[in-house]
Amino acid sequence: MTEWDRSADLVIVGSGGGGLVAALVAAESGADVLLLEKQPKLGGSTAMSGGVIWMPDNPLMRAEGVPDSHAEGMAYLAHVVGDAGPASSLERRDAFLSHGPQMISQLQDLGIPFVRCPGYSDYYPDHKGGNAAGRSIECPPFDAHELGEWQDAVVPGMAEGIGFAVKTNEVRAVSHYNRSLATFLITARVVMRTAIGRLRRQKLLTNGASLIARMLKVALDRNVGVWTHTAVADLVLEDGRVVGVRASRNGASVAIEARRAVLLCAGGFAHNAGMRRRYSGDQPNDARWTAANPGDTGEVLEAAIRLGAKADLLDEAWWLPATVELADPTGASLSLARQRPGAILVDAAGERFVNESNSYVEVGKAMYARDKHSRAVPCWLIVDDGYRRRYAHTKSRPGVFPREWLDSGALRTASTLEDLARQCGIDPGGLLATVERFNTHAEKGIDPDFGRGQSAYNRCLGDPGHRPNPCLGPIARPPYYAAEVVPSDVGTCGGLLTDEHGRVLDGDDRPIPGLYATGNITATVMGRTYPGAGASIANTMAFGYAAARHALGSG
Repeated sequence: MTEWDRSADLVIVGSGGGGLVAALVAAESGADVLLLEKQPKLGGSTAMSGGVIWMPDNPLMRAEGVPDSHAEGMAYLAHVVGDAGPASSLERRDAFLSHGPQMISQLQDLGIPFVRCPGYSDYYPDHKGGNAAGRSIECPPFDAHELGEWQDAVVPGMAEGIGFAVKTNEVRAVSHYNRSLATFLITARVVMRTAIGRLRRQKLLTNGASLIARMLKVALDRNVGVWTHTAVADLVLEDGRVVGVRASRNGASVAIEARRAVLLCAGGFAHNAGMRRRYSGDQPNDARWTAANPGDTGEVLEAAIRLGAKADLLDEAWWLPATVELADPTGASLSLARQRPGAILVDAAGERFVNESNSYVEVGKAMYARDKHSRAVPCWLIVDDGYRRRYAHTKSRPGVFPREWLDSGALRTASTLEDLARQCGIDPGGLLATVERFNTHAEKGIDPDFGRGQSAYNRCLGDPGHRPNPCLGPIARPPYYAAEVVPSDVGTCGGLLTDEHGRVLDGDDRPIPGLYATGNITATVMGRTYPGAGASIANTMAFGYAAARHALGSG
């Protein structure tokens, strides 16, 4: 028998949204909970993200009278996700849509506030069950000083580099602050909130950092054990049941008993080049471009697979097309350009191949699909001088591309499209023909080839000051500019197969006793699509909630 250094009812591996939700649910039931995080800071991918939760028929929608239902959510997943295998079975979809609203209500009861993200449309609002009003919610800003000695323990959020206390649903307005009165007023509110926070000497966290910090505060108040610098190396199996983990804590080996269950929330394997090469399939990737949580290295996933756990969707990721050389945490405009007028994406033949304003996951997958026929990994973003003049770039005033972008060659420029194409290795004739066709229709606000700007999602991220289509405008004013775009990602989304309760399944589709999982270490219920803003966080939190309840006999 194993000699244990520490015991708990529920041992949670990973401190993202799913892990903290499970910790809160378990603690509320009176269980002894120990949460392990290998990184020095807590929150993982959830803290780094926008912190938005996409949940159909959620309590905030009900309170505000926004029409929705469980049945609408099921219809939407059926039409958008389709047949994605056992990870998105009817039972798991039903569990996600049932547990999710319950989970949000319980967090509200624990004192965690949420606000709706009005206008943040589903990514496919025109599909059956789609909702253009938006099913996403987020937490308001949180003063980290409320965490006391833990105030610096949360992974910095996406707004850290922006310098403003901006909510995720406000970011799209701030990026267009000079394009309409409405966006200017929202930006003024953000600036005022930030200034007041500084005057009060607050340390305001927003986005995913706010969500994690708020859950952490409740967890600490309920005596949840939290260990950082604790890397799990293996799972302990006795008599066919997972009964604990072996880990390294601050360099020392520890054996931790899980009297009821182990819940794995350790993230995916975005930074593990070997695993990505091994599993990438038709979407070849060796982790060069990932922007995922640095802790996404896959060793816990591999430990579960060694134990006999079944996995699926290992070639898939939450794709995020990016101009890597111009990566800028302050929200460089070129990361948003594909959704704005005066910009297109083209392959090496100079041809468009996707609705540039669609979901980032969809655009990333389209790059890989196109690359089988014409080089599109990387592809090229093409904009004109009208684009440069209209928008702010990083923190500079509108109309100025940072000099270092041009000096480094990361942003290329030429007075003609032909010269620009030659610089980038694009077929000049193809690019000229593409831009000519695009401009003819863009001037009228239409895109007969890909339907850009037709959906509410396309429009909500476009330029509110541009007519007739906020997503479309001709590329006609020289000089012209180009930047290389790669299929970056914010994490893998394939992994362990779990059932509707979050139990990890073996090769015979039977639950492995004592072992649960949620989040990016699992094959997501969203399959190979991204239904709406915050779908990945909703997945990890809903199944974290379901797993804790089932493991402790309350659900």
